[in-house]
Amino acid sequence: MEVIKAIIDFILHIDVHLSQITSDYKGWTYLILFAIIFAETGFVVTPFLPGDSLLFAAGALIANGKTGLDITLLAIMLVIAAFAGNTVNYLLGNYLGPKVFKEDNKILKLEYYLSTKAFFDKHGGKAVIFSRFLPIIRTIAPFVAGVGRMPFLRYSLYNIVGGASWVLSFLFIGFFFGNIPVIKQNFTLVVMAIILISVVPPIYAAIKSRASKKASV
Repeated sequence: MEVIKAIIDFILHIDVHLSQITSDYKGWTYLILFAIIFAETGFVVTPFLPGDSLLFAAGALIANGKTGLDITLLAIMLVIAAFAGNTVNYLLGNYLGPKVFKEDNKILKLEYYLSTKAFFDKHGGKAVIFSRFLPIIRTIAPFVAGVGRMPFLRYSLYNIVGGASWVLSFLFIGFFFGNIPVIKQNFTLVVMAIILISVVPPIYAAIKSRASKKASV
């Protein structure tokens, strides 16, 4: 329970925590952020890690000039992290298959797999790109692509386009707009709005997928 509270606090006050990380770890912050983005996209068991809000907050903090981080270097590193993470996730899916998702599993929920598979069925290979902007689905999507044996080169093309689009859009939106006074003064609300807007589509897809499954029984 304490771990869950800590994760929620980190996400909701990510600007404060990220500022503390840059203050404490200086240049090592690049590797810390690399590790978070890699883990969120690379391991099917870590869909709870912040992605959108982390990128937005990082861009906003760099814009105020207090972090000492370089926006270009961070962007390059995080694009690499996103690409590498999804590649590892794809390979895991290719090796393990769908059997790891179970009804009673608290982390690898079957409904996550079903909603992501429905997303793939609807959008095809482009789902790899679209999924980048949807929490939970972006963590499960590369695994499902591996399970479905999508050709690796084709997957890699979608992977780099999606990863770069996701990282650069949120990072630079934060960089250009994160320091607007009304956003700075209501940063927690902005983060909550980002999370809400991001999670509604996968929740809707999961509900729709479950309803379709029940209807077919």
